[in-house]
Amino acid sequence: MQYFQAVQQGKIRANKSQMKMFDVAGFGMLTLTTKKIDGKFHPVGEEEYTAVINSEDGHVAIIVDGDGFTKAQSKSVEKEEALKIYKKLRDSGIQEYPKKEVQIWSQARPTVQNETSE
Repeated sequence: MQYFQAVQQGKIRANKSQMKMFDVAGFGMLTLTTKKIDGKFHPVGEEEYTAVINSEDGHVAIIVDGDGFTKAQSKSVEKEEALKIYKKLRDSGIQEYPKKEVQIWSQARPTVQNETSE
């Protein structure tokens, strides 16, 4: 698939996730539309999973594809607020992302929704 085609298809998929985030959080930012696997560009996947990660400005609830590539995110908030958004996404039928790390922008980040406070 050519890069332009991957971007166009990925944008459609990520936009659907962005609208779901917007519905539950009042804000949704589109993140990735493509992913690079074995040196080739692919659109982000259609599947949707949710998690919470730490960002530079706080915590964000995210929607990722099956490979952990982030398609949409909430704005940065306190961890408790991000967990509330995550729970709303789960209540809407989106499953928890089962792995411990996701890809957002050019960074790998650990998921934190199952951390216990100490």
